[in-house]
Amino acid sequence: MCVTCGCSNDGEIKITNLETDKAEHNHTHTLPDGTVITHSHSHDTHIEAPQIHAKIHNTTISLEENILAKNNLLAAQNRGWFKGLNILALNLMSSPGAGKTTLLTRTINDLKHQLSISVIEGDQETANDAKKIKETGSKVIQINTGTGCHLDASMIDRGLQQLNPPLNSVVMIENVGNLVCPALFDLGEQAKVVILSVTEGEDKPIKYPHIFRASDVMILTKIDLLPYVNFDVQKCIEYATEVNPKIQIFQVSATTGVGLDNWYKWVIDKVVN
Repeated sequence: MCVTCGCSNDGEIKITNLETDKAEHNHTHTLPDGTVITHSHSHDTHIEAPQIHAKIHNTTISLEENILAKNNLLAAQNRGWFKGLNILALNLMSSPGAGKTTLLTRTINDLKHQLSISVIEGDQETANDAKKIKETGSKVIQINTGTGCHLDASMIDRGLQQLNPPLNSVVMIENVGNLVCPALFDLGEQAKVVILSVTEGEDKPIKYPHIFRASDVMILTKIDLLPYVNFDVQKCIEYATEVNPKIQIFQVSATTGVGLDNWYKWVIDKVVN
């Protein structure tokens, strides 16, 4: 079990390059004494990572601070790597079904003649969303977290080695669908973007405040459905700005294209600056 967020990590993490169909597997195992070890392999390679949980004198010692410290160190390295290549990295977060992939594919298709956009796709299982991204012509790496509910800096580091994004480009990281755990882990991104659809409740920003507080941008999606759902846009905006007065908010429909120009301008301005 993850000592930081409580999700299970006793399983397999798989990173797949859809260009080569080469998969790297990362396994975690819990020993009888409670020790959790992680190892990864890609075909003939086998690498062991440090234990993340220890049991001493029958007392389980949580290493939450150490885990987050290690993650933050790796995130800082990722951030330096992005900066060195002049790459804008964005961490897209939402609950399942909010429309991250639809927004992402529309964004890539509309901006691919202006920006080079690569994608790291995070899901517990399947490469379904990565296949949709690949259809746009964008480079994409699929990370399957197994029973894990978020991406971390180490996964991004390994994904970037396979993705190999070009200089002066954009890397979109589509995190696992979850409004809690992804906000806890710095990936080295320049900005966090939380996506909320009008098919969810307008009170999400105050029910899950940390992810909205941690985000630079909130994208309110599926606004074309507003005539058919009971959703108070103004109240949602009030809740979001109550939690995070500095958050920028875009109201968009990836289906009709309404509002996307403001989102695109924000991305382009981030690349230029």
